[in-house]
Amino acid sequence: MRVHVVSDVHGNAEGLARAGDGADALVCLGDLVLFLDYADHSRGIFPELFGVENADRIVALRTARRFEEARELGRLLWDGIDRESAVEAAVRKQYAELFAAFPTPTYATYGNVDIPTLWPEFARPGTTVLDGERVEIGGLAFGFVGGGLRSPMRTPYEIDDEAYAAKLAALGDVDVLCSHIPPDVPELCYDTVARRFERGSSALLETIHAIRPKYALFGHVHQPLARRMRIGATECVNVGHFASTATPWVLEW
Repeated sequence: MRVHVVSDVHGNAEGLARAGDGADALVCLGDLVLFLDYADHSRGIFPELFGVENADRIVALRTARRFEEARELGRLLWDGIDRESAVEAAVRKQYAELFAAFPTPTYATYGNVDIPTLWPEFARPGTTVLDGERVEIGGLAFGFVGGGLRSPMRTPYEIDDEAYAAKLAALGDVDVLCSHIPPDVPELCYDTVARRFERGSSALLETIHAIRPKYALFGHVHQPLARRMRIGATECVNVGHFASTATPWVLEW
């Protein structure tokens, strides 16, 4: 069996259409939506609505961790605009293209910037969406937990630590533990370009110690200090920032 794994697609539909080439299945660990490209401020929903200059400003504030000032800029820009309708229309446009690019079969879970309520509208036959659920692929049990934890970024699919832990507990023993965010290990959570720690999950780390899966696969941190690390019997792997590499991580057995 050969499975290709991607995460942090962020609008790269062209790469996604080729991500399953040569594989028996594709696994996607979320973050399909591109709100704002931190490498190219002209790409994404935010600059489409407010222009590149404002995108430059908000990236600078967030990078400096001046989150309250970034939120105030956002409030000023959104004043008089129906934010929910504008974002939903832009996300629908991206989802239509991205879900059409998924090969069959694809097994997918949500990232922290995704909007789960819209996925049933776009997921086609051959795409299985899982969150707090498991599936067998080639004789191995894959467990999926989507979303992120509460953070100053306030992205669309952030949940409480307790709700996240409950989804993990529902999986039982699995061979491959798939999540969007990493376990709470400093080397796996630190982004060397953004120069900050992203939120990892302590419950995910505890689950790895408890059930000892062969692999723990995740994304979320685009330029991690460590891309892989062994925790006991488990190989923990950041599968990469697909938006920039267009290259899936390969799992064979």
